[in-house]
Amino acid sequence: MKEKTALLKTFQIPVIVFLGIILYIILSFLHQETISVLVILIVTILGSFRLFKESLNSILKRQFALDYIAILAILVSLVTHEYIVAGILALMIASGRTLEDYGVAQAKKSLTKLIDRIPNEVTLWKNNKIDTRLNIGKIKIGDEIVIRKGEVIGLDGILASETGLTDESSLTGEPYTIDKIKGDFIRSGTINIGNPIVVKVTKLQADSTYNKIIDMVKRAQVEKSPFIRLADRYSAIFTIITLFITAFAYILSGFDLTRALSVLVIATPCPLIIATPIALLGGVSSSSKKHIIVKKLSSLEKLARAQVLIFDKTGTITLGRPKVTEFKKLSKDYTDEQILTIAQAIERNSLHPLAKAIVEFSRERRAPTLHAEKIEEKIGVGISGAIAGKRYSLSKLPTDDGMAIGIFKNERQIGIFRFEDEIKPQAKAIIKNLEKENFELFIFTGDKKEAAERVALSLGGVRVQAECTPEDKQKGIEKLKKEGKITAMVGDGINDAPALALSDVGMVFSNEEQTAASEAADIVFLGGDFSMVNESLKIAKRTISIAVQSILWGIGISIVGMIAASFGLIPPIGGAFLQEGIDVAVIINALRASRIN
Repeated sequence: MKEKTALLKTFQIPVIVFLGIILYIILSFLHQETISVLVILIVTILGSFRLFKESLNSILKRQFALDYIAILAILVSLVTHEYIVAGILALMIASGRTLEDYGVAQAKKSLTKLIDRIPNEVTLWKNNKIDTRLNIGKIKIGDEIVIRKGEVIGLDGILASETGLTDESSLTGEPYTIDKIKGDFIRSGTINIGNPIVVKVTKLQADSTYNKIIDMVKRAQVEKSPFIRLADRYSAIFTIITLFITAFAYILSGFDLTRALSVLVIATPCPLIIATPIALLGGVSSSSKKHIIVKKLSSLEKLARAQVLIFDKTGTITLGRPKVTEFKKLSKDYTDEQILTIAQAIERNSLHPLAKAIVEFSRERRAPTLHAEKIEEKIGVGISGAIAGKRYSLSKLPTDDGMAIGIFKNERQIGIFRFEDEIKPQAKAIIKNLEKENFELFIFTGDKKEAAERVALSLGGVRVQAECTPEDKQKGIEKLKKEGKITAMVGDGINDAPALALSDVGMVFSNEEQTAASEAADIVFLGGDFSMVNESLKIAKRTISIAVQSILWGIGISIVGMIAASFGLIPPIGGAFLQEGIDVAVIINALRASRIN
């Protein structure tokens, strides 16, 4: 019932205009000329008020708009006393705008589901017992909240309970449950699937992990794409053609304004202005259903024209979940357990895949859990922290493959970890397919040359730039862009952020809380599945193809109709109904972009 009421409210202006036209016809039949004209003037103003307002704004901003043709058509219809045509034009304009709004809302539905998941209220935990329910926006840093089994976690925090079990598939797209222990970071948007837990809040709602995703969605909904501006350029050409055909019809008919009106009516309103944003938002909707968040509509148009794809290696092409294959103690002053405990305490604070591997390895060896203080992490270099007043650091070693980390007390090395990583499933097949589609493929990685080339050799058709700092990756993309190439960068870590921001399209795998990388990227993959790269390219190309179809078919059919009208084959009323049919057909075509193949 609520949906029907909302639908009726959405279409209330077109309904009022339609009823006004019916009333005008009845009053005209009853020879109530003055009242009937007043009625049609009122509904014409009501139906076209938004059009006149938007056109005035475009004039003030010195922007061209095809709506000038619609205004001209309404004015000519009133001058020639074709009042019924003026009313139909107003109905057509009002219904077209309303249909556009409705189509956009439908395209956004799958995106707004992300927003609806988060709870509005949370339960406070005070004095070791359940306290009151509060609005999530009133929770402060340091407050403790209770999350029951099956509930969505509303805020980021640290697990205060001894253990916990969470489902992070809503953020990663991967159907894995994550065991948590006291002190572990808990992300908002994930689900507690174990016993009730207590979480100490570390971030306000506005700064939470899940809120970052919501912000991406909101920006995607309001972003105006350059491709829409491309449609505006089409409209300028179409307007010139329309005015030419109108002048031709006016002269051919012996200066009959009614004949000119027939042409103007068919050109009003332009379907490309309505259909293009719907097609683009449809592409955004299709992407979100695949766990792909498109932050900017312009990204779809750019991605559809991309010529160069640049990949990070670890966590992008490889699984990013390397395993420790060797641990060796290098100091007699420490036991294996002590070194593992120190390494785990520090690396628990890092987002790097090798850090996660060390933490997992230490847990498997049942190393005690400690918490380090004064953590300092330098991306691409290493991490350090203080334990019991002593300073320790972990950093990559200059080995042949770059898959080794040393642990140091001050400058003295006390242990070493070696790792192995695997190429993601489907990566080889997808890279091979991209090569066949004539993409230039690169790997920009901070790893050693030998390790990077070994991966590139197994993939085939990929060029490598190894031992790259974040600045090196950025310079590499700068060089490609100076060559006039449209670039798309695919990464997963904070060290990729500068390159992601500089590339024409930045795409990031967001398995963890990669805030800097996600913020710098234009497209975010919620998970680590490499096939998302291929899916995003397919969706972008399909979306732009549908948008272009809508533009060209809308213009083509309208021109044919205008030529017919110029020879007197279509009267003004017939032209109005013809153009309404064209608009509806083009919009329906544009809505295909929201469907998943």
